[in-house]
Amino acid sequence: MTDPTAVTERATLLSVDDLVVEHRTPGRPLVRAVAGASLSVAEGEVVGLVGESGCGKSTLARAVCGLNPVTSGSITFGGHPVTPLGLRRRNPALSGIQMVFQDPYSSLNPRRRVGAQIADGLRTGRDTTSSPADLLERVGLPRDFAGRHPHEFSGGQRQRIAIARALAARPSLLIGDEPISALDASAQAQVARLMRDLAVSSGAGLLFISHDLSVVRLIADRIAVMYLGKIVEVGRTEEVWNDPRHPYTRALLGAIPAPDGAGVLPAELPGDVPDPAAPPPGCRFHPRCPVAMDVCREREPDFGPVACWLHEPA
Repeated sequence: MTDPTAVTERATLLSVDDLVVEHRTPGRPLVRAVAGASLSVAEGEVVGLVGESGCGKSTLARAVCGLNPVTSGSITFGGHPVTPLGLRRRNPALSGIQMVFQDPYSSLNPRRRVGAQIADGLRTGRDTTSSPADLLERVGLPRDFAGRHPHEFSGGQRQRIAIARALAARPSLLIGDEPISALDASAQAQVARLMRDLAVSSGAGLLFISHDLSVVRLIADRIAVMYLGKIVEVGRTEEVWNDPRHPYTRALLGAIPAPDGAGVLPAELPGDVPDPAAPPPGCRFHPRCPVAMDVCREREPDFGPVACWLHEPA
């Protein structure tokens, strides 16, 4: 199922089509973490991928990077199929995909100076004109930080260093896998805007994964909403924000606190996320949906841009 709301005036950079990723553990049921998801990212476009914890967002991102094997479906980047990382050297065309991970400390080598780690990215991108200090300056850090080790920085500074390292490889696609969840609230919006500005200014696409819709609204051109391994709604950011059509999207937006001084708590999403090893029949959201119908319990809505029987295409 192709993405019907993809940006058509710009070339498609990343195409994920009907992706399935399964986890197999001896003695345990099969877990289908991604169960047929489709999305796309165009050149210079920012796509926000949102949903509750455990919905498959990070698994999808790791599959795009080649860190998770694909069970079925396809991932194409710049016209090249994305293959899982192995012992052999990877296709150089795929080095244009770079990820900024959730925990900035564990993604940096604590024994090496940050300048040396950024230099690794410069060699990958064959950049002979920039220096690690130049990249640090681009992300708003002093040039002399290149000689320090990761433990000498705050969480927000380490995440900026991780962004600098990813940018050093001159990526065409930057992926942020919950890159702000470990940061203080004061630093979250700054880092999110920084990633958008740096990606867009270089013409790269950005797939920004988060459970914080308020931050995603600030930076994304389009939003894709994921639930239990499926993309249930995708559309332009303001359209999704102002007129959410899927009941799950409405529930996510209703759970955002409103700083209006009224003292009213946000609406709580009813029920619990089902076990991905035993998803419910029909629409995966129907056990928690306030408007579920008989067809929702029997048949899965396999269409877009809103995978809900209330919005079945004519």
